[in-house]
Amino acid sequence: MTQRPDSQRADSPRPDSQRSDPRRPDSQQLDRVVRARRERLARGQRDGHRSIGQDLALIGVIGWTIVVPTLLGIFAGRWLDRRLHAGIFWTLGLLVAGLAIGCSLAWQRLQRP
Repeated sequence: MTQRPDSQRADSPRPDSQRSDPRRPDSQQLDRVVRARRERLARGQRDGHRSIGQDLALIGVIGWTIVVPTLLGIFAGRWLDRRLHAGIFWTLGLLVAGLAIGCSLAWQRLQRP
């Protein structure tokens, strides 16, 4: 078995000109990172992914889609309970119905492209 000279040994430190700064990636690694980022951007544009702003708007719409029917159920239930002197019977029933309707509408909205 032949030994390599000290300058070629795997365990020997590199000369100053060949040392890499740990904060700076080598050129091959940088090429891979740039290529992967470009491929992700191209795939996102090709597949039609939404932007962050569009996703946040969708979250807001979904929230209101659930909240509005639920609140309408509560208000209608309170009105019926006062008129019919029924305690909280209608309030609870219409709250659950409004929540179910809101969740159903939100689910349908999420299934749209």
